[in-house]
Amino acid sequence: MPEEIFKMPRMAKAEYDRLVEEQYVCRIAFQGEKHPYIAPFIYVFDGRFMYFLSTNYGKKVKHFRDNPLVTVEIEHYSADLSLFRFVALPGRLVQVEDALQKMAVREMFVRLIRGRSLSPNVLSALGHSPQEPVEVLLRDEKNSVWKLVNVKTDDILGLKSHGP
Repeated sequence: MPEEIFKMPRMAKAEYDRLVEEQYVCRIAFQGEKHPYIAPFIYVFDGRFMYFLSTNYGKKVKHFRDNPLVTVEIEHYSADLSLFRFVALPGRLVQVEDALQKMAVREMFVRLIRGRSLSPNVLSALGHSPQEPVEVLLRDEKNSVWKLVNVKTDDILGLKSHGP
């Protein structure tokens, strides 16, 4: 008789919502040419939508333009992997064009970087020199603002380890 397959417990909506709110680094899977293309991103969350700053160059921009359907993955785990949780959020990226909304998102990124005491090196992932002040995100548009939309609760996959 074959052994029963062990399945990881699913997270409740409140659990994966908390994970999205607590974290700020994710991976976005794009449809690539031959294979999926996965890129790390810093994100901000306004309680309803996730926002990303993307440099205006690179494969991710091409993949976004070719097919904006993506899956965003967020995870958290202990150093020894005794506790872990992750959520996969399939949806669609759209480029934010409204000037006021873009400025509000950029301000959220400045607060995130300052509030979490992130290294100035993070600016290099956003198209800026680490020697520039973080407020450069408010002045220069060396990057685009993307927003994750069309995420349906039934399509979200949140899994966790056993334990607290």
